[in-house]
Amino acid sequence: MAKIEEKKPIVQEIKENLEGAKSVVLVDYLGLTVEQDTNLRRAAREAGIIYKVYKNTMVNLAIEGTEFADLAKDLEGPTAVAISKEDATAPARIVANFAKKASKLELKSGIVEGTYYDTEGIKVIATIPSREELLSKFLGSIQSPITNFARVINQVAEQKAAEA
Repeated sequence: MAKIEEKKPIVQEIKENLEGAKSVVLVDYLGLTVEQDTNLRRAAREAGIIYKVYKNTMVNLAIEGTEFADLAKDLEGPTAVAISKEDATAPARIVANFAKKASKLELKSGIVEGTYYDTEGIKVIATIPSREELLSKFLGSIQSPITNFARVINQVAEQKAAEA
């Protein structure tokens, strides 16, 4: 009976972390050095991502009956959980970028805005830029024609002034 009571706070913590999450990514971290793991945790924290290692049974109990239940089939072996409540692509992107430096780190699967993605799918999600990057590119593309138009008008005005 005591074992069940010890598990309840951990399961509750996982549930609270999952509440309102835009994305959850499962990560196989086996083979990472302590330094690599520390750097990954720091990068995740700076990006507003909750990155924790929980026992698979605890995660399984926490996701049971939720939109994240599809992840249960990937809870085998050493698994870390990366959760974001703000940027849906951030966990996949941060972990994938870090995996380029740490070859032992692997993306297992994930749920992004309610949709399950396997390993290959979550790797594709990782290539999507952040919302801020997309907005800045969009604004740049909107401003470009306006800027070019202003330059042309200015050149025409300068040419007319030179002729007069």
